[in-house]
Amino acid sequence: MERRIYEAAVEGSVICLLNLLQEDPLILDRFMAGCYAETPLHIASMLGHLDFVQEILHRKPELAGELDSRKSSALHLATAKGCLDIVKKLVSVNPEMCSVCDRDGKNPLHIAVYKDHVHVLRELVQVKPEAARKLTDRGETILHVCVNYSQLEALKFLVETVSDLDVDSKDEDGNTILHLAVIDKQVEAIKFLTASTTIDVNAVNANGFTGFDISAQSKRDIKDWEIAESLRLAGAISAKHIALPTAEEKRSALMVAASLIATMAFQAGVNPPGGVWQDDNGHNAGSAIMAQNSPYFYNTFFVLNSIGFVASLSIILLIISGLPWFKRKFFTWILMVVMWIAITAMALAYMFCVGLAHLIATGNIPALYGAGVVLLVWIGLMLILLFGHIIRLIRKMIKCFIKLVKRRTGSSGSNGHHDEANGVV
Repeated sequence: MERRIYEAAVEGSVICLLNLLQEDPLILDRFMAGCYAETPLHIASMLGHLDFVQEILHRKPELAGELDSRKSSALHLATAKGCLDIVKKLVSVNPEMCSVCDRDGKNPLHIAVYKDHVHVLRELVQVKPEAARKLTDRGETILHVCVNYSQLEALKFLVETVSDLDVDSKDEDGNTILHLAVIDKQVEAIKFLTASTTIDVNAVNANGFTGFDISAQSKRDIKDWEIAESLRLAGAISAKHIALPTAEEKRSALMVAASLIATMAFQAGVNPPGGVWQDDNGHNAGSAIMAQNSPYFYNTFFVLNSIGFVASLSIILLIISGLPWFKRKFFTWILMVVMWIAITAMALAYMFCVGLAHLIATGNIPALYGAGVVLLVWIGLMLILLFGHIIRLIRKMIKCFIKLVKRRTGSSGSNGHHDEANGVV
């Protein structure tokens, strides 16, 4: 029975389909169990049999969400063939399939780009514009796909139609679409990007090159001259002329900031808010006045001030230690996190213990609320910064892990081919 319905799908025969459904009304339901490499809908969509596709979707619309052995939907296949009418029918039944990626990490919009089916791309973008913002499994945007496959018309359409597409996004090699266009000498794409978008012409890739550097390394011909002229007019320069802070400069800045915080924390520790008792007349000379009048606030101040003091001293100690580990970017990031802790501790020490204690003592309620709002805004800002950098670190770790796995897989594959070539079984 399954063989007969596959044959009907290949022929696009709706009559055969209806006859098979009369013999076995549940034949389409069995393709929902995931036991087959592909469904009749996949075959009919790939071959452009619109009537057959419509009949199946009318009777079993759930099949539009089924994937074949390569994790491709019927929409993937119809898009690859440029069958616009079938694409319209499929997305009208299940528009969410526009965002589903196949085994190669591409959704139907990516496929429409590299197959140069701009008419299909227009339909998909109209139905599901957010699918155009989805990355491939290589971390590429749909704009990277446009440049990789030299699809200038699709590139222009997407940039002009889909909002919030990041033209400065980088792939796993750190290349923006401008880098890729320069590498492939796509003169018209470069002219469009530099003249009609806000792309950063001086973005640096993982190898430390701007688009201008890549152009300078290429063999000189008429295309290279046009590319260089377009980049020059857009303000492109070599990476060596870009004043980016080095890791050494970052560590120097951290040293200065840590020294200032340590000095401030030391002064606040030996001379706490409210001063100290000057005599032994019922008090211990040199003890903090705040410790007796507001012990809760003083204890909180002491803890926060100590955290800021120790954190800043730790930064100074680690930087001057000269250990080679701390010359790497990862440990520079750790030093920055410790600096955030020190700054936050000192800010809380001032806001929570000095400012709030004074306002409570004087009964200034409006100012107390204002201080509380400022405190919450500060904490929120620090949490956002910390969360952003943690996400960035996690992404880098994932990329490194993926590269390591690919390297090991490639190495294993090379060894296997080598053994086979030498007759090893």
